[in-house]
Amino acid sequence: MRSRSAQFDELVLDGVESLERRLRRKLDGIEFAVEDVPSTDPPPWEADLALGRAYAAGRGTSARVVLYRRPIESRAAEDSELGELVWEVLAEQVAHVIGIHPDDLED
Repeated sequence: MRSRSAQFDELVLDGVESLERRLRRKLDGIEFAVEDVPSTDPPPWEADLALGRAYAAGRGTSARVVLYRRPIESRAAEDSELGELVWEVLAEQVAHVIGIHPDDLED
């Protein structure tokens, strides 16, 4: 039996693998992470609790996409919705990093 955290991580990994098949080398250099919750000091423009964040590559750092497990889980009414929401957040953040519209990543 896997923990909720491990199940969530698996959903994220499945989404990343799907994106890698579609985008090939565009994901090279992007790091992916899962954190339980956002930092306690969110940017002032984030009025709602963030579900994920994308960080552009900087001097000496890779681009990074972070999904926040607890806020995403709290928004999914059922387990069946969780996978869809993880995909939506992941696609939105990756699209931001590589400069395309999230709808371009839909099946």
